[in-house]
Amino acid sequence: MLLAFHKPYGVLSQFTPDGSPNRTLAEFGFPKAVYPLGRLDADSEGLLLLSDEAKLNQSLLHPVKSHTREYWVQVERLPSEEALRRLEAGLMIQSQETLPCHARMLEPQPSLPPRNPPIRFRKTVPTSWLALELIEGKNRQVRRMTAAIGHPTLRLIRVRIGRFQLADLPAGKWKELNPSERRAVLSH
Repeated sequence: MLLAFHKPYGVLSQFTPDGSPNRTLAEFGFPKAVYPLGRLDADSEGLLLLSDEAKLNQSLLHPVKSHTREYWVQVERLPSEEALRRLEAGLMIQSQETLPCHARMLEPQPSLPPRNPPIRFRKTVPTSWLALELIEGKNRQVRRMTAAIGHPTLRLIRVRIGRFQLADLPAGKWKELNPSERRAVLSH
């Protein structure tokens, strides 16, 4: 069984509480015996896969498999082309170099429902949206990458894994993937 879940902000990618005020996956009515494939931080949103198939974890998450994940990232200010190329080339973060990725400005900027709680707003500092496509997922990697180029992340949403898109699945909802959707997840 393979499930797609639109993880809301403030939800842990686990079923047990960790002592924080964040909610857990336990409150969303998942079938028994499923577990998350990978993670999204509590302050990140978007596509989270869950399954009861242990072999899927390795085939989806190991960088050797080159399995893509796309994130939409709202950052402070408008990054230059040079800043985007730095992201693409790989950066040194926490004594580890990130693998090359694809980075681009989202044009037009996406129209998304507001986040609760709202992102930090400053009248004198504009924001912009980037799309980052990675094949790895180190802890808080996207946030550290955008900070390293001088554009802190304000909002982070995973919108695609493989060729499967989050699309119109509402926040807090999940669905079991049909065979076609499953193939889209597993494709590179």
